[in-house]
Amino acid sequence: MSSLNLDDAATLLMQLEATDTADLTMLREALTDLAFENRVPHRAQPFVARAARVLGTIINGTAPDIPAAFADVSGAIEEAMRASEGSVSPADRVVARAGDTTAAAVAASVPTFELDEPVVPFEPKRSPQHNVGVDQLPDDADRDLLPDFITESNECVVNAEVALLQLEESPDDDEAINTVFRAFHTVKGTSAFLGLPRIAAFAHEAESLLSRVRDKEIAYTKGCADLALRSADMLKALLVSVETGLNGDGKLPIPGGYHELLDALAGYDPARDADGVSLPTPSASVVADADDIFPIATGSTPTIASTTSAVAATNGTGNKARVESNADATIRVRTDRLDRLIDMVGELVIAQSIIAGDELFGTGKQHDLLRKVTHAGKIVRELQDLSMSMRMVPLRATFQKLTRVVRDTASKASKTVQFVTEGDDVEIDRNMVDVLGDPLVHMVRNAVDHGVEGPDEREANGKPRLGVVRLHAYHASGNVVVELKDDGRGLHRDKIVKKAIEKRLIDSDKGMTDSDVFNLIFAPGFSTAEQITDISGRGVGMDVVRRNLEKIRGRIDITSAPGKGTTFAIRLPLTLAVTDGMLVRVGDERFVIPLTHIHMSFRPEQAMLSTVVGRGEVVLLRGELLPIIRLHRLFDVTGAVQSPLDGLLMIVGDGDRRTALLVDDLLGQQQVVAKTLGDGLGKVPGVSGGAILGDGRVGLILDVSETVALAQSHEPPPVRRDRLLAA
Repeated sequence: MSSLNLDDAATLLMQLEATDTADLTMLREALTDLAFENRVPHRAQPFVARAARVLGTIINGTAPDIPAAFADVSGAIEEAMRASEGSVSPADRVVARAGDTTAAAVAASVPTFELDEPVVPFEPKRSPQHNVGVDQLPDDADRDLLPDFITESNECVVNAEVALLQLEESPDDDEAINTVFRAFHTVKGTSAFLGLPRIAAFAHEAESLLSRVRDKEIAYTKGCADLALRSADMLKALLVSVETGLNGDGKLPIPGGYHELLDALAGYDPARDADGVSLPTPSASVVADADDIFPIATGSTPTIASTTSAVAATNGTGNKARVESNADATIRVRTDRLDRLIDMVGELVIAQSIIAGDELFGTGKQHDLLRKVTHAGKIVRELQDLSMSMRMVPLRATFQKLTRVVRDTASKASKTVQFVTEGDDVEIDRNMVDVLGDPLVHMVRNAVDHGVEGPDEREANGKPRLGVVRLHAYHASGNVVVELKDDGRGLHRDKIVKKAIEKRLIDSDKGMTDSDVFNLIFAPGFSTAEQITDISGRGVGMDVVRRNLEKIRGRIDITSAPGKGTTFAIRLPLTLAVTDGMLVRVGDERFVIPLTHIHMSFRPEQAMLSTVVGRGEVVLLRGELLPIIRLHRLFDVTGAVQSPLDGLLMIVGDGDRRTALLVDDLLGQQQVVAKTLGDGLGKVPGVSGGAILGDGRVGLILDVSETVALAQSHEPPPVRRDRLLAA
């Protein structure tokens, strides 16, 4: 029935009964092809899709009233035939406005664009940036399919956005054009089938624009690129609207600027690019996630006439990069179920370690049992590694979002910036990716707005007019390192110190290293920007960066040189669920120190120890004086070794912030399942969590940076170990 038309469908429907399941199924498939494959005019597609949808309820036996359902299908086909017979006039392009949300009104007013028709003169209409009306989910909407539709459509739009940015660099990239076209086409067909005509109408116009580019009718100019990217933003906003209605009362708010953008798509004329026609942006009240759509301040929209852009590049591929669909067989799993699985595997690891640590095996008499337990332990460890890998995701999606951030920020700041990404296939814990996104948005935005100079200033300083912002991810010492580097003006120590003194953060910079001074930019409200813009300059972004990184046990290092640029290096653990650490004994207590912070351990000699005024106890190691921190004093542990000569010194930290921790003994390297201390204790200084050890006792996992900061404070409050465990 692939060649079936609407007349044939109407005739066949009259001959079928509810028991003719096979014929009804073929008819439904034929109607679906008509709607999805553009074999009927777009005005008729919502009616054809409705007919197919209602037929599905008859076939599945879920239709409440079979005769009424048949009448509904017949009526929908008749409406589709009438819509197909009518000629398209300029008035037909006017979309049903707020308050008129009936299926007939929306479908009859769906805009259409046929390539053989004259283009309606484009006269943009202005509207305030707020919701301009409300639609309603159809009564027969399949609420079980809508969540999958939202997820898959968002993936399509993200892939389309990446391809659009590639296309801007290489306008003749046919594969990128096809990627965008397929994305819009998929969203259009699925939304029409699910009874969402407004999304289908908008996706159709966006698809038509890319069709003209694909068929070489128009060039992919800066104006066309802006229009296509705004269309991607609007589709995201429409999907957020559907999610809002699905989780609420079924009302679908129409994003602000929807009608104007629809008119701009339908009446796009490349000759008008130079006129600088403003494009509407989806209102912030509908778009919930700033990481998904880069916000642009109300009343400050980019223009088609903008002459600056950001160029996206990838490691070693240049403009040959492609957005390819994953051909691997996949299945969607709810994240809460996955997290629960990982928690249970963690409990299994703890139970196995307790069994393996039983005193029964210490006698050496249970060889067969010990062999079996050891074999079971190997299987449990492999299961743990497998379950952890299921929650690992590549950084590619996060990096792709930042490409759009760079483009829009560079355009608003009137700069030309090349954005280069490397290592986007590096994987980290999904929960960490979610937290990492916001800090990277702030940092990338600051790098473009504050770091990279304007083209004229760069040329005057002997630099290329094109600035470069590079984002590089790689593995190092069991960590994931994400480096953000720009070749801009760099950080100026004197300016930072002056501002810090004004805000009374410091009295002077005496004795402060460059690293200490640069870290002042993370203070709340700190900013050296001479002018506050709608992009940055209020001093809130970098504070957010530090707080978010602390949530995932990450740290950030800054290196900079005036006139040469700045590098931010973010170090993150691979996962938050498991910690590779060194188990140490202090008195009768056990602590776990993450391996990523440990450099070495040694037993000092008397000649290496001394006391320095203002720094306390120090140890001289290879010509470097390192402060000594006594963990038993810091955490009020009794029965610990008092003299460093009788214990061990463990060197932790990085660079000029290295410190020696005094411990009684090293008990060995161990992989532990990290647990929070619970809401009762909340955040305890110097402690990032706890772990159940093989003997069933609790070992506290130290946060090395906080422990050092706590020890270096003037009056460190003792943290009683017995109070922690009692709670």
